[in-house]
Amino acid sequence: MERDEELERILQRKMREMMRSSRRRATPASENPAAEGKIVELNSANFDSFIANADKPVLVDFWAAWCAPCLMMAPVVEELARDYAGRLYVAKVNVDESPEIAGKFGIMSIPTFMLFKNGRPVDRMIGAVGRPPLEGMIRKWLS
Repeated sequence: MERDEELERILQRKMREMMRSSRRRATPASENPAAEGKIVELNSANFDSFIANADKPVLVDFWAAWCAPCLMMAPVVEELARDYAGRLYVAKVNVDESPEIAGKFGIMSIPTFMLFKNGRPVDRMIGAVGRPPLEGMIRKWLS
């Protein structure tokens, strides 16, 4: 099957737009550690302290800018952050920028979503699963 050049250009443009959009959504944890309703950007400098000090469960999205399924899930993650504001923190870890965190938790595929409660990982889901399964995992751990 021959690739259509115009279709390829459109695909590349869309991927660039999605990557730019995804970068704008995250809020550095240092700016607003209680970023309720917003996605918090975690890295090796702030991950452990944010998770340990969170007074609510934390959903962490392990992702990368080149990962199409990760980019497809970005709007879902953003919706969950908004919809569960005040009851759940939502954070992102770029595995390319913080490989040590991914290694610490055995992240082998992305996107991987991990739920932390009381500073410990309690659940995990792998892949572009959509909102219903991810929301089911969240609801299971909200108390």
